[in-house]
Amino acid sequence: MASPDMRTPWLSSAVESFGGSFKIRIEEEETVESVEFFEDPSSPACNLPNIPNPPPAPGKTSSKATNRRQLSNSDCDPKEIKDTWDKLFKEGYGADVHIITEHGSFIPAHYALLSVASPVLGNFLQQSKVRYGIRCIKTLGVPRDAVSAFIRFLYSACYEGGDMKKFVLHLLVLSHAYSVPSLKRVCINHLEQGWLNLENVIDVLQLARNCDAPRLTLFCIRMIVRNFKNISSTEGWKVMRQANPVLEQELLEFVVEADSRKQDRLKKIEEKKVYLQLHEAMEALVHICRDGCRTIGPRDKVLKASQAACSFPACKGLETLVRHFSSCKIRVPGGCVHCKRMWQLLELHSRICDEPDCCKVPLCRHFKVKMLQQTKKDAAKWKVLVSKVNAAKNAVSLFSSRRAVF
Repeated sequence: MASPDMRTPWLSSAVESFGGSFKIRIEEEETVESVEFFEDPSSPACNLPNIPNPPPAPGKTSSKATNRRQLSNSDCDPKEIKDTWDKLFKEGYGADVHIITEHGSFIPAHYALLSVASPVLGNFLQQSKVRYGIRCIKTLGVPRDAVSAFIRFLYSACYEGGDMKKFVLHLLVLSHAYSVPSLKRVCINHLEQGWLNLENVIDVLQLARNCDAPRLTLFCIRMIVRNFKNISSTEGWKVMRQANPVLEQELLEFVVEADSRKQDRLKKIEEKKVYLQLHEAMEALVHICRDGCRTIGPRDKVLKASQAACSFPACKGLETLVRHFSSCKIRVPGGCVHCKRMWQLLELHSRICDEPDCCKVPLCRHFKVKMLQQTKKDAAKWKVLVSKVNAAKNAVSLFSSRRAVF
């Protein structure tokens, strides 16, 4: 079954030039110069009463504007035109070119049409020898059915779906070699839209690089990077590794680079999670020290263990850490891991807090004073950490506002 018709540049231009130059115009015939006859007034012909006027000439009834309007409104069916070109290709009527394929067979064609459809092919035909009125060129190394599908496309822009799928790589090479961009686009679209697979992607990649198809090349590289383990064990990869080691090295570099980007992306995701947890811990710390949470909080608050669950996700873990910090006996810098973490949280809060005078978090003003005595190196590290936590806070706020809108 033939695939949907597609327009080619030479066919479109031919139709436009045909419609523009071949114009039918019905010109008004010049009236013959009248001849005056002098008749005798006394003759009976001059005395006949009520003689009707003769009807107007046929050319007088239709004006030029009416004719132009009728011609412009006449429709032509593109399918019929393509069927006509397809029939001309299949029957080969009046062919003056023989395209010799494998095993000595040939395909009849027409020199004028091939020259218009493909300037490169026309140049080859012009340089070929003429024998008995027939020009002959050879296209060896390509299956005869692939060459036939290529020539048919030059005639009518039509092709069989089965032939296109079977010979898409051959047609891609022929369209590039003979400069037929419309057929080249058809082949590339079919390959990009599902005809690429793990077995042929290496061959398609090499042809895409040679046929100047950068988008198709990118498609192939992405598929190889995503499925490198399976593709590297195919026969196409083994042949490519021996015939083109430079390409193999480039692909390996793409795989390594993609893996590095993936690791960096995962690392950044984990870092964002840590900063988000720190932001949640800061909110929970203020919540515990200011409002109180179930069984822990400031002394001036009445705590109820039976109250509803806390809305701060980090509150439960931080409650355990605060209880340990209040009862730990080591309290030596660098001694207890849990206490050290609590000290860091308190210092981080102090660097983020904008109201140290009225803040109820312990040691907030103490760390504000301590900041003035730190070295520039330590201050720079804390500054980076604070900026990361604030960025996580802003991201959460932005996400919450968008959810509220939608």
